[in-house]
Amino acid sequence: MPEFTYTEENYLKAIYSIQHNNESGEVSVNEIAERMNTRPATVTDMLRKLSEKKLIHYEKYKKVQLSKAGVQIALNVLRKHRLWETFLHKKLLFSWDEVHEVAEQLEHIQSAKLVDKLDEFLGYPEFDPHGDPIPKSNGDIPVSTAQVLNECALNTKYKIVAVKDTSSLFLQQLERYGLQIGVTLTISERMPYDGSIMVQNAKGNSFQLSEKIAANLLVV
Repeated sequence: MPEFTYTEENYLKAIYSIQHNNESGEVSVNEIAERMNTRPATVTDMLRKLSEKKLIHYEKYKKVQLSKAGVQIALNVLRKHRLWETFLHKKLLFSWDEVHEVAEQLEHIQSAKLVDKLDEFLGYPEFDPHGDPIPKSNGDIPVSTAQVLNECALNTKYKIVAVKDTSSLFLQQLERYGLQIGVTLTISERMPYDGSIMVQNAKGNSFQLSEKIAANLLVV
C-alpha cells in the first residue's frame, strides 16, 4: 500500500467517521472543517488532492464520499489507532482518557508487520478501551448490538460496552461516577422535563445522569 501524509490519513479517518454516522453516507465540507478544526477553504484544498489520488468521490459544492481505496486506508488507520489504544491501556496501564492522544501519533506507523504482531500480542482484541470495534487486517469490522443508555427501558440491567464520546473531559467525568466499560446499570427513573435518568449500579448506589451523558453511553 502506498504511503500517504499524516494529514491525508487524518482527513480520510475523519471523513470515514462522519460518513459512518450519517444516514446518507455523505459528508459536507463544513462537517469536515469542524472535525478537523480548520477552515472550509483548507478542507477544499485537501479534498482536491484526495480526489486526484482517487481516494474520495468529490465535486465542487457537493458532498464527499470515500472511494473504496479511501475506505481501505481509513480503516487501516483506525485499526492501528485502536490497537495502540488497547496496548497503551492494557499493557502500559495508561488510563482510558490518556490513550487517544498518544495513539494519534502512533497510528501513522507504516509497518504492516508491526501492526499484525501487535494484534497477535494483544490476543486479537475486537474492541478498544472505549468499546470501539477494531477493524481486522482484511477490513472486516466486529459487529456490536449496543444501544444508547438514554433510550433503554426502565428496570432492566444493562452493561456498559462502549462510549460515543472519547474526549478526556467526558471520560474523566465518567470516572467520577465510577463508570467504565463492564459496569452494570439499571435505570430506575426517567425525568420527563430534561431527559435525565436515575440509575443504580451493581453495589446498589443510585445517582442521576444527564441526558447528554446517557446518550454517550452504549450498553447491551
